[in-house]
Amino acid sequence: MQMLDVEPDQVTLTVALSACAHLGALEMGEWIHAFVRRKPELMADAGLNNALINMYAKCGEIQTARKLFDSLGEKDVTTWTSMIVGHALHGQANEALGLFGEMEEIKWKNSKNKEEGNRGSSTILPNDVTFIGVLMACSHGGMIEEGKKYYRRMVDYYGLKPREVHFGCMVDLFCRAGLLKEAYNFIIEMPGQANAVIWRTLLGACNINGEIELGEKVKLQLQELEPGYVGDSVAMSNIYAAKGMWDKKVEVRDQIKQLRRAPGCSSIEVASEISEFISGDDDHPLKTEIYEALKYLTISMKAYDYSLQISSLLEF
Repeated sequence: MQMLDVEPDQVTLTVALSACAHLGALEMGEWIHAFVRRKPELMADAGLNNALINMYAKCGEIQTARKLFDSLGEKDVTTWTSMIVGHALHGQANEALGLFGEMEEIKWKNSKNKEEGNRGSSTILPNDVTFIGVLMACSHGGMIEEGKKYYRRMVDYYGLKPREVHFGCMVDLFCRAGLLKEAYNFIIEMPGQANAVIWRTLLGACNINGEIELGEKVKLQLQELEPGYVGDSVAMSNIYAAKGMWDKKVEVRDQIKQLRRAPGCSSIEVASEISEFISGDDDHPLKTEIYEALKYLTISMKAYDYSLQISSLLEF
């Protein structure tokens, strides 16, 4: 567009910022922000400002996102939600919940002004996406009781119907706190059938906490939903290995070998070049440098008392 001298409008820029947020393309996002600053009519666009906050938060520049948020005079529900979710993604639970408290306080004041007949008072109500950020913040912050309270508030006070993502946040909340039975009961009591992602969150927690009996129950549920997924069997095998149940581990490993297993693959973009990594691949031209970097990361994590779980790794 720029080469053709076509002027982008706020819709084009909002879509471009969304792509930057998704890709983590901070430099391009900053370029768009610089372009917006030169256009007063664009600077006043609420949707663009919300997209900028979202982009900065998802690209790791949470302080820049907050600075932009604080500079805005008018904020809609998306503005508040973008910043709350941003803080939650960065593990800043207190900041996220503090903002939600401010949002509710403004709602209360505006509602009171309306009752008194004052004009110009618009009530901003949190929506279901706002509560995703709130519940995520509680989960990452280990705030069990707060998470329960906000979940009930979402349903009972605001009348919002929970979606699978809200259920997932609650299960994650319980699992991070080691409350696996509570997580299981929550899933069982959910309306409708829980998806594989929710069950898999609990299975991962069973793996970390060495919960064999509950892990087997969860594995049966996953087997009904996605019978050909090998990762669930690997997780169960790791649970057996951690408890020294080698016969069970071998039994599961034999089952895994009967399934066709696509090799794990991941991609990363560095300096505008995309590199692809496949599990067990020794052909990458920078293999030596990559392993040296991983070795350095491992040493660094251990320096911060991070415990690597390597005793249950499977060999195929």
